[in-house]
Amino acid sequence: MKRIIVSNWRSTALVLTGCLIVFVTLEYFLRLGRIRGRDAAEVRWSHAVNSSSRLAEALTGPNHMIEADVIIRGRDPREPIMAHPPDTDSDITLKEWLEGVKDYNKGIKLDFKSLEAVSPSVILLEEVYRLNRPVWINADILSGPGGQARPLEPQAFLSSVTTLPPHTVLSLGWTTGWTAGTENKGYSWDMVCAMEDICKPLKHPVTFPVRAALLAQSFSQLSWLLQQSDR
Repeated sequence: MKRIIVSNWRSTALVLTGCLIVFVTLEYFLRLGRIRGRDAAEVRWSHAVNSSSRLAEALTGPNHMIEADVIIRGRDPREPIMAHPPDTDSDITLKEWLEGVKDYNKGIKLDFKSLEAVSPSVILLEEVYRLNRPVWINADILSGPGGQARPLEPQAFLSSVTTLPPHTVLSLGWTTGWTAGTENKGYSWDMVCAMEDICKPLKHPVTFPVRAALLAQSFSQLSWLLQQSDR
């Protein structure tokens, strides 16, 4: 597991990421003249690009990375689509989404909300890898502080995505929740130790998406997690 700490603020999320992730992503955009230096803060993101209109906006806009959610359609034909639960349908499939992206110099991040969607999506991603662009694969694979959603089963998820090329970024997180006006618990030692056990044998670069509102009360645990790497 190769990672150091870099922040990327996104509403309530802080990304703890790795130097290999930064190098691969920044070099891509530097080579295209899209950013001025090796500074991750220059990389702009489009989030929740789960419709045809949102994709058209993201592709023609100034952002560098496009993030979207992937599930299996709740009716026939059951195929990967771009949607976030509780939605079960969309006006764009993953295949159509990737077709739209391939003619633009954008990196992508796919956030899997359905384990069933992972294997067929990996097959569709083969075309994208011929374009040598940044690809991040995200899923919440463990239960975290305040998390109500059911995480994807870790080993089933990883057995599908670790066949992807070695420069693929695995974004591995916890399900979380946060309630205003109350004392919200942070990431526990059990939570970060479980994540370390999962990540220890991985060869891909890893990033941890963390809820920023919980960072202060979890700093010792998350610092320890990062220190377990070979960097």
